[in-house]
Amino acid sequence: MDVTDAPCAVMDRLPEAFLDCPANGLVDILPGPTLFDLPGRDPRPLFVSTLLHGNEYSGLDAMQQVLRRHAARGLPRSLLFFVGNIRAAAANLRTLPDERDYNRVWPGTLYPGESQAEMAQWVYDYAASRGLFASIDIHNNTGFNPHYACVRRLEPKFIALAQLFSRIVVHFQRPVGTHAAAFANLCPAITVECGKAGEGSATRHAIELVEAALSISHLPDHAPAPHDVDLLRTHAIVKPPAESTFSFDGSPADFMFRPDIDHLNFSELTPGASFGVARAGVKLDILPGDNDDSAPGEYFDYAGGEIRLSRSAIPAMLTVDPRAVKLDCLCYLMHRIGIDGARL
Repeated sequence: MDVTDAPCAVMDRLPEAFLDCPANGLVDILPGPTLFDLPGRDPRPLFVSTLLHGNEYSGLDAMQQVLRRHAARGLPRSLLFFVGNIRAAAANLRTLPDERDYNRVWPGTLYPGESQAEMAQWVYDYAASRGLFASIDIHNNTGFNPHYACVRRLEPKFIALAQLFSRIVVHFQRPVGTHAAAFANLCPAITVECGKAGEGSATRHAIELVEAALSISHLPDHAPAPHDVDLLRTHAIVKPPAESTFSFDGSPADFMFRPDIDHLNFSELTPGASFGVARAGVKLDILPGDNDDSAPGEYFDYAGGEIRLSRSAIPAMLTVDPRAVKLDCLCYLMHRIGIDGARL
């Protein structure tokens, strides 16, 4: 593809100082979102995206170490390496106020025609022309979560790629416009959640995944044994209404969530589990988490002002970071499923 008028930078080598540059310093050495097209012994590229959220930098740290390891002998597989929101990284923010979330602008986005979506479409088309081996989008999160992978399709190669990272695999359909959802149309594609940014285990785990994906020759096309994977599906997305107020420290608000709410992540909660208290007359928004456009139904009971689950669910991505809640959601509610997708 002609890169002369590309809406993002395309480079076939790393700039000087890149491998030692922290995420908040990339604005000084890169012109903007950048796609590195690096050769390897196997020509089928692995695509790796990092910094789609500016304050989630474990993927960048991991890739810098991977590239440093292979600097002398070369990569075992060609690599398309996308470095996304460096302006937000400079401010240590997920997303800047004047822009869209970089993980909501890929093909299938709700914002087609906007400049960020056009950039993402160009990167997608560039990758599509290369015949990808697989795609990995590396993220962190703000609450206490185990490391897990997310897939858009319940196909053997997708599950096998996810298992290189974790036996916990989440099948999702929404939100739309995500990198993994778009690239699922090109190759096995996953998003990985590496825990909190800055934790050494997050970087180490991402390194292990990328090294494995660079080294293996193929992904198996047979279904894994049921006991080898813990498979869940996102069924609902929980958000405080846009006009509401909320707190995690007991400060008066429409929703006063318990201060340790993020410790509920990936727990099998039963009806009656408390998320906090709510003012009379306010309820959390419950949005569909799969391709069924019908409302997923009520998940909470508000009797006596307590916010309590009214049916069993497994939450993920619960956080006590108000900015993360406003930009994304309070949590996702999941149910365990089998390899065939049927709810268990």
